[in-house]
Amino acid sequence: MPTKDVKGCGLWGCFKSGLCNAFRASRYEKSLAPLDQPDGQASGSSVRMRAPPLLRRDWLTDEHIKEDYKLLERELQRDHPDLAARIRLLRPVQAQMLRLTDNTAELLLAVQGIFYDEDENDTADFLLLPVNDGKGVKADDGKHWSLLLVDRRNRENLVAYHYDSSGKNSNVASARQLAERLGANLQPARMAQQRNNHDCGVFVVDGTRALARRLAEGERPDEEPLHLDNLVADRRALQDRLSGRTHSRPPTR
Repeated sequence: MPTKDVKGCGLWGCFKSGLCNAFRASRYEKSLAPLDQPDGQASGSSVRMRAPPLLRRDWLTDEHIKEDYKLLERELQRDHPDLAARIRLLRPVQAQMLRLTDNTAELLLAVQGIFYDEDENDTADFLLLPVNDGKGVKADDGKHWSLLLVDRRNRENLVAYHYDSSGKNSNVASARQLAERLGANLQPARMAQQRNNHDCGVFVVDGTRALARRLAEGERPDEEPLHLDNLVADRRALQDRLSGRTHSRPPTR
């Protein structure tokens, strides 16, 4: 468990003012500017953008996932405030920073900003994180997205459930690395499989919504993971959400 008097070094200022404070602010619909990547490449894609482009058969970028997570946070705050206070939706760049940092002080400061609320209480029972196999925070060579659900209800026995729509375990090394950064044991969970080579990101955002809905309904990964065997990835619905044409609820499991 991170202590609150850790003195960092190196990129300490970036993590403290960026990752910790910006992540807390995101839960209250404030600016995420300190963490936003500049207009340009996003991990998992070489697409350059200023706003999420129309989605046809493109891979999802950090920006698409970040914007849909922001929408979901608002829906949870409106409809399920109790869960909203106990769940964290990490942005892709935040997950990458956690996965790739090897500085212990920076890592402790980063997880402080995730686990603790504005009153300095550790209220993060569930984390949902997009996993990318890119080599850097701003990498443009990532080729796959998958999803991690971290169950922190038992602070002495954290479990990270990994959902991968590829069926090839291509992201298991990245998922394990990220789980270890958070002190969690990695376990596989079933997920419906994509039928093409470009929908992995859509499975991540729709899987996030499906898991959030099930957690809101009181389901918990106790005896076994919350499998997503019947998940339907709906690219058109995602485009509608990002375009402001609809505010749909999380999809069926």
